[in-house]
Amino acid sequence: MFKYLKASNVIVALLLLFAALLANAQTGAFPDRPVTIVVPFPPGGGTDAGARLIAQKLSTRWGQSVIIDNKAGASGMVGSEFVSRAKPDGYTLLIGNIGVFSINPSLYKKMPYDPDKAFTPISMIAELPYFLLVTPSMKVNNVKEFIAYAKTNPGSVTYASSGSGSGPHLAGEMFEKAAGIDMMHIPYKGGGPAAADVMAGHVNMYFSTVLESIGSVKSGKLKALGASSLVRSPALPELPTIAESGVAGFDAASWIGIVAPTGTSPVLVEKIAADIRAVVLDQDTKQTLIQQGATPMPLSPIAFKSRIESDRVRYAKVIKDGNVQAE
Repeated sequence: MFKYLKASNVIVALLLLFAALLANAQTGAFPDRPVTIVVPFPPGGGTDAGARLIAQKLSTRWGQSVIIDNKAGASGMVGSEFVSRAKPDGYTLLIGNIGVFSINPSLYKKMPYDPDKAFTPISMIAELPYFLLVTPSMKVNNVKEFIAYAKTNPGSVTYASSGSGSGPHLAGEMFEKAAGIDMMHIPYKGGGPAAADVMAGHVNMYFSTVLESIGSVKSGKLKALGASSLVRSPALPELPTIAESGVAGFDAASWIGIVAPTGTSPVLVEKIAADIRAVVLDQDTKQTLIQQGATPMPLSPIAFKSRIESDRVRYAKVIKDGNVQAE
């Protein structure tokens, strides 16, 4: 019996040593070749801009190329499916936004992968608040005045979105309910046409990410009334949040974050998360993100997973209550 116990202890010790050596092998040399970050959208948007910045910084930190691969289509599902089938070794990662990870699962009845099982969250990178924008000719200068105008003209106030089921559309749905107003939704095929019609006065209001709208706001082509996040956007800190402006607790910010295929080693996930946190909190990176309209906000794998799940529950209710249908 004594000999059996000693042998068992040796086996356990060897297994623990093997696990430690394996973990070290997975992270110690990582990466020893180029890493690919898949962006499930075309070049030029907020997610793509954030991805390229983080890729550049990680490349410097790792001493390896970090390649951006844009695989657009099906509201982010084409690129997401590609990564879901990739080898879980850390060399193929996916960067997505709130639409990809928290909205699509409720918006689409069928997806080419299981959103609950396909990915392991690594880190959120930044929050992307929306600006509540109106045409400059509209005689309102803040959120309270806009709400009062909408209540005086029920059903005649219009709001644009970049498409049915998009983040800006759902932000409009949430604002409509929270403010107790009745507006008409006008969906467009993309943010550019939506913003153009608001500038021209054909539509009254539009929720747009800070990245896409900050230039038009500063040039006077669009009027910003409030920020959709709980904290003010560092890109325009003088602009109050919608929550500050009388719609208590209003929060409809988007965000971007990185995930890996399920099966990726927890040790490797933690290493990549720590490296992302380090580059996001670098002063140069923080300032660039702010200039792009993002609020730097790296979250741990556990905290990011919680954010994905809580937003999924929240937006599932918005989609159900508003009977929102994907285009």
